[in-house]
Amino acid sequence: MQLKSILIPKVYLPIIYIIVAIIIYTILCKIIKTALVFNKVNKRKTNLQVKREQTIINLIKSIIKYIIAIILILAILSVYGIKTTSIIASLGIAGAIIGLAFQDTIKNLLSGILIIFDNHYMQGDIVTINGFRGEVIELGLQTTKVKAYNGEVMIINNSLITSVINHSMYNTNLYIEFPVNKNVDLEKLEKILNKVNKKLQLLPEVEKDMELLGIEKLNGNSYMYKVLIECKPDNHFSVNRAFMKYLKEEFDKDGIAVPGDYLEIERKN
Repeated sequence: MQLKSILIPKVYLPIIYIIVAIIIYTILCKIIKTALVFNKVNKRKTNLQVKREQTIINLIKSIIKYIIAIILILAILSVYGIKTTSIIASLGIAGAIIGLAFQDTIKNLLSGILIIFDNHYMQGDIVTINGFRGEVIELGLQTTKVKAYNGEVMIINNSLITSVINHSMYNTNLYIEFPVNKNVDLEKLEKILNKVNKKLQLLPEVEKDMELLGIEKLNGNSYMYKVLIECKPDNHFSVNRAFMKYLKEEFDKDGIAVPGDYLEIERKN
């Protein structure tokens, strides 16, 4: 009976501790998630602010997970009679040894924290990291996961990130040049472009009214007209296609033919 009374707590107590740890972590995660939903609904934050909050909350979840794991290990060790106080006291000495053994891990942790708080990129951003372009699907303390449009996922240690281009940080300025026959009156063309602009404003990707920049170049039988459209980050391709569609529709209505097939597109973040 004495043997049973000694062994049984060593069996069920660790299981209870693990279950309690999982419950505490789940509850804390739900509280954090609820706080995020509250901020989205009531504070009406911008998309960038919401993504930043989501990334920081994921970071908090990771920190909570590590803290609970450490406490859980210490609690289980105490069940088996190991003096955890002496372990905690010796952490200062062990810290130097652990620091040397896990210096790469520590570098990743510090790099992850700096990336988040320096606002280099957030979860959901479109980025180019070390030449690889895609959407940030996960930003953790150790690694960053980027998913390309073809489905490929790059997993890179945070400390190995040497160059970052964030395509989602600011709106995109989309410059479009298109040729027009010289016999088309400039005033008539700008009326047509104003009709195109009204259609573009119905698109959620477009932020402002299109700017008519005017004639950019003069050719033999045509001139190049240039417009500027400000659109949401990384939406320039879809906005460009919409502009071309609406422009063709209006040209067809007025019987205007576009000279040649030369179109020039430029975007600036």
